Amino acid sequence: MNHLSQFSNQPFLSLETRRKDGTAVPTPVWFVQDGDALFVRTLDGSGKVKRARNFPEVRVMPCDAQGGSLGTWQDGTSSVDGAEAYGRIKDLLITKYGPDVQHFEERTHAAGGKYTVITIVLA
Repeated sequence: MNHLSQFSNQPFLSLETRRKDGTAVPTPVWFVQDGDALFVRTLDGSGKVKRARNFPEVRVMPCDAQGGSLGTWQDGTSSVDGAEAYGRIKDLLITKYGPDVQHFEERTHAAGGKYTVITIVLA
């Protein structure tokens, strides 16, 4: 059962991806919702991006900044949509999180990094 509504007005979600050996790795992340999908902005090449590419089956739940549960786990399917998808969700991130989004983006670009987007559709 899809419980997308539990993510409304939540600041973080825990994104659980899997390593090649099957070990679950939950990570609290900023996210936005647009329609029936959840979107996570993260550094291209990060562990969660690599794991999502290897195993698109993920679990997510609303959480606090330390990953503490604020809801129930939901199964989903992820796709890594690349930097072009970031342009579509950037304004949503700025609206939700404010100027911190721009600050982190400037620091990341200055260090030579770039963002990518993980799209999550709940089962």
